[in-house]
Amino acid sequence: MTLYAGGLRSAFGLGRRTSAKVIPFALAVLAFVPALVQVAVGALTSRLDADVDLFAHEDYFGYVQIILILFCAAVAPELVGRDQRDRSISLYFSRAVSRVDYALAKLAALVSVMLVLTLGPQMLLFVGNGMVEDDLDGYLRDSWDLLPPILAGALFLSAAIAGVGLAIASFVPRRAYATAAIVGVFVLTTSVAGILMETADVSFARYALLVSPLVWEGAILWFFGARPDPGSEIRDADFHGAVYAVAGVVTILATTALTIVRFRRMQA
Repeated sequence: MTLYAGGLRSAFGLGRRTSAKVIPFALAVLAFVPALVQVAVGALTSRLDADVDLFAHEDYFGYVQIILILFCAAVAPELVGRDQRDRSISLYFSRAVSRVDYALAKLAALVSVMLVLTLGPQMLLFVGNGMVEDDLDGYLRDSWDLLPPILAGALFLSAAIAGVGLAIASFVPRRAYATAAIVGVFVLTTSVAGILMETADVSFARYALLVSPLVWEGAILWFFGARPDPGSEIRDADFHGAVYAVAGVVTILATTALTIVRFRRMQA
């Protein structure tokens, strides 16, 4: 529990110099901006008897995933790389803390803080939309079915990005290299999947989507029962939404196992 709490503090730079807090808090604020705009516009247009929805819940995940990648790239190297650089990790392993507990505590802390950036804006959007309606109780009764996909999407997206980021950071202790590697992996896999879908046989190229960030989009659309946009890679791939969800879960489990293996083999 101490490791987990310490990870939460480290993620936002608490207890450290001001410069360590700037990037995490700035990205957290950016995650909330569209939701705040939506609520403000909704409050304004409700007086004019007009409904304006700037963001659907499933579309909001598409916006926030970019911020999550940058947040993970900034925070993950601090959570596991700092202990390796300072050689303080040997102190953890010399006490009653197993290497598996260490890895899982760091992952849980990273997922938890990333839920602030995913679930927080979504709930603000949900509650804000209800508050600007003339009948709040009626809105909640009619829209309660949005809560399960919101929760599932927030947890899925946070865990997927955190799992990949932490696995990379555990193998690359240098902060600058780890940050570049995390961003690079997400950008590269997305680019490769898009290029293959454009240039290769779709029946084979579509499997590249299952190891790219497009998995998140496909799974979240499935959670909400929404259809992908015409002409998008996800529409062209024509996978059932459950395939993306399973691929994402496999990625989470595989990267978590990779992180655990890394710390198990690390010399104290």
